[in-house]
Amino acid sequence: MICAIHQPQTFPWLGYFAKIHQADIFVFLDNVQYKKNEWQNRNKIKTPEGSQWLTVPVLHRFGQAINEIQINNTVDWRHKHLQTLRTYYSRASYFEQYFPELEDIYHTDWTMLSTFNLQTITFLMEKIGISTPCRIASQMPEITHNEKISPDERLILITRSVGADTYLSGAGGHDYLAQELFPRNHIRLIFQQFKHPDYRQLYGGFLPYLSTLDLLFNEGPQALSIIEGGIQ
Repeated sequence: MICAIHQPQTFPWLGYFAKIHQADIFVFLDNVQYKKNEWQNRNKIKTPEGSQWLTVPVLHRFGQAINEIQINNTVDWRHKHLQTLRTYYSRASYFEQYFPELEDIYHTDWTMLSTFNLQTITFLMEKIGISTPCRIASQMPEITHNEKISPDERLILITRSVGADTYLSGAGGHDYLAQELFPRNHIRLIFQQFKHPDYRQLYGGFLPYLSTLDLLFNEGPQALSIIEGGIQ
């Protein structure tokens, strides 16, 4: 049984959903430190001028966990996001099919970044056709009662807690994981191999590493097979 674990991100890229799809169970690691200027509150979409950030404004202090981060609702970010998506994707083949439900999500009064991210990731999973069961780390007592363990030990504990015997790491794990700890704890460690696939896009040549919203609006029901095509 394969477990994959990742921080909840804002409208993640294709490789994030490939990782969920490859796993038998996926855990949202929402109780680790929030990292400013990464992918936890923003992602990229495509415009005629290239990529553009779609950012959720947040209020944060250094050291806060992701699930403690509040959205800065003094900024009208929801209206801005919706207008931006309409402007750049209204001509996409499947925009009208998916946008109304996404619009409903935006009309909810979100206060916490992690809950917004979890809702939108769940929305994308459903529309893509990924049904992997998911857990939330902050709701797992065995994890919250062991906050002083190392990052690698946390991954091992989560993997064992969900009954898995294999941990699927992102490719970047080669650079930071203490790989020897996993077999010592009877966990098989494997690494994701994902080659970004091309697909139809608006605005000229193909631009990779965008939010999966770009794939969904442009390819709709073909999104899952395109993601699967990138899994090596």
